[in-house]
Amino acid sequence: MENKKIIGWKEWVSLPAINIPAIKAKIDTGARTSALHTYQLERLSKDGKDIVRFNIHPLQKNTDNLIACESEILDMRTVKDSGGHKEDRIFIQTPVSIHGRTWDIEISLTSREDMLFRMLLGRTALISGEMIVSPELKYTAGRQLGSTYDNNCGQAL
Repeated sequence: MENKKIIGWKEWVSLPAINIPAIKAKIDTGARTSALHTYQLERLSKDGKDIVRFNIHPLQKNTDNLIACESEILDMRTVKDSGGHKEDRIFIQTPVSIHGRTWDIEISLTSREDMLFRMLLGRTALISGEMIVSPELKYTAGRQLGSTYDNNCGQAL
Protein backbone atom coordinates (compact mmCIF):
# COMPACT_ATOMS: atom_id res chain seq x y z
CA MET A 1 0.00 0.00 0.00
CA GLU A 2 2.89 2.40 0.57
CA ASN A 3 3.54 2.85 -3.18
CA LYS A 4 -0.10 3.64 -3.92
CA LYS A 5 -1.13 7.18 -4.79
CA ILE A 6 -4.55 8.48 -3.74
CA ILE A 7 -6.45 10.38 -6.42
CA GLY A 8 -9.98 11.74 -6.70
CA TRP A 9 -12.96 10.80 -8.84
CA LYS A 10 -11.95 13.39 -11.46
CA GLU A 11 -8.44 14.53 -12.29
CA TRP A 12 -6.45 16.45 -14.89
CA VAL A 13 -4.15 14.05 -16.76
CA SER A 14 -1.80 14.39 -19.70
CA LEU A 15 -1.01 12.07 -22.60
CA PRO A 16 2.42 13.40 -23.63
CA ALA A 17 3.22 10.89 -26.40
CA ILE A 18 0.15 11.99 -28.38
CA ASN A 19 0.62 15.70 -27.61
CA ILE A 20 -2.27 16.14 -25.18
CA PRO A 21 -0.87 18.34 -22.40
CA ALA A 22 -4.07 18.27 -20.33
CA ILE A 23 -7.44 16.62 -20.35
CA LYS A 24 -10.02 16.21 -17.62
CA ALA A 25 -10.62 12.53 -16.91
CA LYS A 26 -13.31 10.76 -14.95
CA ILE A 27 -11.69 8.10 -12.80
CA ASP A 28 -14.00 5.13 -13.21
CA THR A 29 -13.37 1.92 -11.25
CA GLY A 30 -16.52 0.47 -12.83
CA ALA A 31 -14.99 0.61 -16.32
CA ARG A 32 -12.36 -1.99 -17.13
CA THR A 33 -10.78 -0.05 -19.99
CA SER A 34 -9.95 3.59 -20.55
CA ALA A 35 -11.55 5.62 -23.33
CA LEU A 36 -10.65 8.86 -25.12
CA HIS A 37 -13.00 11.12 -27.07
CA THR A 38 -11.87 11.34 -30.68
CA TYR A 39 -13.25 12.21 -34.08
CA GLN A 40 -12.13 12.03 -37.70
CA LEU A 41 -10.30 8.75 -37.17
CA GLU A 42 -8.19 7.69 -40.14
CA ARG A 43 -6.44 4.33 -40.36
CA LEU A 44 -3.30 4.15 -42.46
CA SER A 45 -0.01 2.33 -42.86
CA LYS A 46 3.25 4.08 -42.08
CA ASP A 47 6.67 2.42 -42.19
CA GLY A 48 4.94 -0.98 -42.23
CA LYS A 49 2.89 -0.25 -39.10
CA ASP A 50 -0.85 0.25 -38.70
CA ILE A 51 -1.40 3.84 -37.58
CA VAL A 52 -4.44 5.85 -36.55
CA ARG A 53 -4.73 9.61 -36.93
CA PHE A 54 -7.44 11.42 -35.06
CA ASN A 55 -8.48 14.78 -33.71
CA ILE A 56 -9.56 15.76 -30.25
CA HIS A 57 -11.09 18.79 -28.59
CA PRO A 58 -9.58 18.27 -25.13
CA LEU A 59 -11.84 20.72 -23.32
CA GLN A 60 -15.55 19.98 -22.96
CA LYS A 61 -17.82 22.51 -24.72
CA ASN A 62 -14.81 24.14 -26.39
CA THR A 63 -14.11 23.49 -30.06
CA ASP A 64 -11.45 26.22 -30.32
CA ASN A 65 -8.75 23.92 -28.97
CA LEU A 66 -7.93 21.21 -31.51
CA ILE A 67 -5.16 18.65 -31.18
CA ALA A 68 -4.24 16.36 -34.06
CA CYS A 69 -2.87 13.03 -32.80
CA GLU A 70 -1.22 9.98 -34.30
CA SER A 71 -0.45 6.62 -32.75
CA GLU A 72 0.31 3.05 -33.65
CA ILE A 73 -2.75 0.81 -33.45
CA LEU A 74 -2.43 -1.73 -30.66
CA ASP A 75 -5.59 -3.71 -31.32
CA MET A 76 -9.20 -3.65 -32.49
CA ARG A 77 -11.72 -4.89 -29.87
CA THR A 78 -15.42 -5.00 -29.22
CA VAL A 79 -16.33 -2.93 -26.16
CA LYS A 80 -19.65 -3.00 -24.32
CA ASP A 81 -20.62 0.34 -22.77
CA SER A 82 -22.53 0.81 -19.52
CA GLY A 83 -25.81 0.65 -21.44
CA GLY A 84 -24.94 -2.75 -22.90
CA HIS A 85 -24.29 -1.44 -26.44
CA LYS A 86 -21.39 -3.06 -28.30
CA GLU A 87 -18.96 -1.10 -30.45
CA ASP A 88 -15.79 -2.08 -32.31
CA ARG A 89 -13.02 0.28 -31.20
CA ILE A 90 -9.41 0.97 -32.04
CA PHE A 91 -7.06 0.64 -29.06
CA ILE A 92 -3.74 2.42 -28.68
CA GLN A 93 -1.08 2.23 -25.99
CA THR A 94 0.35 5.49 -24.69
CA PRO A 95 1.84 6.91 -21.50
CA VAL A 96 -0.47 8.79 -19.13
CA SER A 97 0.80 11.27 -16.54
CA ILE A 98 -1.14 12.02 -13.40
CA HIS A 99 -0.05 13.49 -10.11
CA GLY A 100 3.68 13.11 -10.82
CA ARG A 101 3.52 9.54 -12.13
CA THR A 102 3.76 8.32 -15.74
CA TRP A 103 2.97 4.82 -17.01
CA ASP A 104 1.68 3.11 -20.16
CA ILE A 105 -2.03 2.46 -20.54
CA GLU A 106 -4.33 1.09 -23.23
CA ILE A 107 -7.04 3.48 -24.43
CA SER A 108 -9.97 2.90 -26.75
CA LEU A 109 -10.80 5.66 -29.22
CA THR A 110 -14.48 6.58 -29.46
CA SER A 111 -16.90 9.49 -29.60
CA ARG A 112 -17.67 10.81 -26.11
CA GLU A 113 -19.30 13.97 -27.47
CA ASP A 114 -22.37 13.64 -25.25
CA MET A 115 -20.41 12.64 -22.15
CA LEU A 116 -19.33 14.99 -19.37
CA PHE A 117 -15.68 13.94 -19.62
CA ARG A 118 -13.47 13.66 -22.72
CA MET A 119 -11.58 10.81 -21.10
CA LEU A 120 -12.40 7.88 -18.87
CA LEU A 121 -9.57 6.29 -16.87
CA GLY A 122 -10.56 2.69 -16.16
CA ARG A 123 -9.51 0.28 -13.45
CA THR A 124 -6.87 -1.54 -15.53
CA ALA A 125 -4.97 1.74 -15.88
CA LEU A 126 -5.47 2.51 -12.19
CA ILE A 127 -4.02 -0.85 -11.15
CA SER A 128 -0.99 -0.39 -13.43
CA GLY A 129 -0.35 3.09 -12.03
CA GLU A 130 -0.84 1.92 -8.45
CA MET A 131 -3.65 4.41 -7.88
CA ILE A 132 -6.34 4.35 -5.22
CA VAL A 133 -9.51 6.36 -5.82
CA SER A 134 -11.08 8.33 -3.01
CA PRO A 135 -14.58 9.34 -4.14
CA GLU A 136 -14.74 12.44 -1.94
CA LEU A 137 -11.61 13.93 -3.59
CA LYS A 138 -11.14 15.67 -6.93
CA TYR A 139 -8.21 17.33 -8.69
CA THR A 140 -5.73 16.13 -6.08
CA ALA A 141 -2.80 17.49 -8.10
CA GLY A 142 -4.61 20.81 -8.57
CA ARG A 143 -6.12 22.38 -11.66
CA GLN A 144 -2.86 23.70 -13.10
CA LEU A 145 -2.95 21.37 -16.11
CA GLY A 146 -6.29 22.86 -17.14
CA SER A 147 -4.65 26.24 -17.58
CA THR A 148 -2.27 24.94 -20.28
CA TYR A 149 -4.66 26.08 -23.01
CA ASP A 150 -4.83 29.59 -24.35
CA ASN A 151 -8.43 30.07 -25.56
CA ASN A 152 -7.40 33.06 -27.66
CA CYS A 153 -5.30 31.05 -30.08
CA GLY A 154 -6.93 27.64 -29.72
CA GLN A 155 -3.65 25.80 -29.34
CA ALA A 156 -2.08 23.85 -26.54
CA LEU A 157 0.78 25.74 -24.95
